Amino acid sequence: MQRIEKLAKHHQNMSKLSAAFLYSIAVAVALNFFWEPGGIYASGITGLAQLISTITKRFAPFTVSTALMLLVLNLPLFVLAWRKIGHHFTVFTIISVVLSSLMMKIIPVTKLTIDPIICAIFGAVLNGAGTGFALKNGISTGGLDILGIVLRKKTGKSIGTINIIFNAMIIFAAGFIFGWPHAFYSALSIFINGKVMDLVYTRHQKLQVMIVTSHPKNVIEAIQSEMRRGITIVHDAEGAYKHQEKTILFTVISRYEMHDLESAMYHSDPHAFVSITSAVKILGHFYEQPHD
Repeated sequence: MQRIEKLAKHHQNMSKLSAAFLYSIAVAVALNFFWEPGGIYASGITGLAQLISTITKRFAPFTVSTALMLLVLNLPLFVLAWRKIGHHFTVFTIISVVLSSLMMKIIPVTKLTIDPIICAIFGAVLNGAGTGFALKNGISTGGLDILGIVLRKKTGKSIGTINIIFNAMIIFAAGFIFGWPHAFYSALSIFINGKVMDLVYTRHQKLQVMIVTSHPKNVIEAIQSEMRRGITIVHDAEGAYKHQEKTILFTVISRYEMHDLESAMYHSDPHAFVSITSAVKILGHFYEQPHD
């Protein structure tokens, strides 16, 4: 049983590493093939790193690359994630960000076109697909993702408003310093990036969770402290292998809460059997976290 668990964990870790690697290539190609040549700014920390890099290039006697700034800006967020979210989560986030910075350095800036509309669209599609794939495999891409998880764990609210304000500041700064066409095309890119990311990530997809456990009280307390979810309890179940008494718990979560569920199970009953399947349709009350 332990060997199977180790193999499953190894497979999961390898999937996360692959997702981090593919994301790093996607964001590097989006930046160096489209955003940089077209003067387009990305969303979140990547956009801020671009903005600082451009400012130093134009107004300072030295130049700080976007790749380096991306890493530097994420350092305090790594500390926050380590303290507030979890060590396993933070390690893979660091891997994702470091790989992205390396790929931005390794893959050269290539001017396929300087048409800002084409650069905005194709850069956004590439980055959105890469980010969505990473999130779907349980990988954080750093930056505002970390703030979003911490804020949601503390308040139960999304980072929607903070995200909008942060990106608006980048857009207005780009427009004020480098011209308003840069701001408008960057806004277009940020919008498309978000839509593609949601399509790949399927953030609002509902998942049905079945948990077979010997410690139902611990599991219920852990899940309900991490998430606002109802749980149906089936008592007096029996395992066919050892004929031990078990309890079956049923709940429905969103895909966005996968990390919270994994964390709850790890702390309450790491040996429980958990089956997660896509829920085609939900009838009845399902709590949706408010979006600001």
